[in-house]
Order: sequence, then C-alpha cells, then structure tokens
Amino acid sequence: MAEKKPEGLTLVLFSGDMDKTLAAFNLAVTAASMGKSVTIFFTFWGLNAIRKEGLPSKKVNWMRRAMSLLNRGGSDRLKLSKFNMMGAGTAMMKKLMKDVKMPSVAEMIEMAKGLGVKFVACTTTIGVMGLSEDDFIPEVDEFAGAATYLGEADASHTNLFIS
Repeated sequence: MAEKKPEGLTLVLFSGDMDKTLAAFNLAVTAASMGKSVTIFFTFWGLNAIRKEGLPSKKVNWMRRAMSLLNRGGSDRLKLSKFNMMGAGTAMMKKLMKDVKMPSVAEMIEMAKGLGVKFVACTTTIGVMGLSEDDFIPEVDEFAGAATYLGEADASHTNLFIS
C-alpha cells in the first residue's frame, strides 16, 4: 500500500466536456496553490483535454480511424456538456469567459503544470482508441493504467471523479 501523502488530491477526468474539464482544472489549480499534491488521471473522453489536435500518429484499423475522425481531441475543441447548440453555445461561453478573464482550458493546463500538478494518461484507453504517446501534449507526466491511479488515490486525502 502506498504511503499517505498529506492533504493530496487525485482527480479522474472521464469527461471531454469543456465545462467539466474546466471544473476539474479549477479544483486541481486551487488545491495545488494551497500546497496540496495533485494528480489528474485522464481516461476515455477526458484524454481529449491533453491530446494534440488532429488524427492519431500511428496507423490504426478502420474503427479507430473513424472514432478519431469524430473525436479529434485538443483542449480548444472541447464542447459544452449542455447548450452546445452546434458550437454556438460553446463559442458564447468562451466569449463570456474571456470577458471576465476566466482562463481557457489551455491556460488552465499551463497554470496546473506551473503549480506541479501531475498528469497521468490512461494506457488502457489509449490502446482502445488506437492512440499512442506521441498523440499527447508534452505536459503529460506519465502513461499508466488503473493500478497507478489507484495507488495515487489511496495515498491522497481527497479523490474526485469528473464525468
């Protein structure tokens, strides 16, 4: 069993929705700014926040290629979970956020990394989706499976699942 860390936070980011991703990063940045050890485990659609935009770098079968065409990834491509309205709602939300100087997902990623937040990308999901490590932004610290996440969660004080 992993050694308990003082006042740590682990987050599972399962969602690829912009608003849910922002909530996860807001919690991560806040906790890290309070001196807490923070790890975000990105899995399934949550991987889109830390994916480079575009198609996967390796050749994959037709089903994975089709999924990648529909699900291109990239923090700027995330949509709202509600009121997306074919992209109009997302554009309006981005404008409202800019007006009040709320950071974008990309800016939150930068802030989180600057505060020492650890990014872990789920290798199981990466394999299912036909992705590779080359498909992710350089800020990703580790590519690992559920056992790594469970070890981090066991050692932290607080664990949250964002879906």
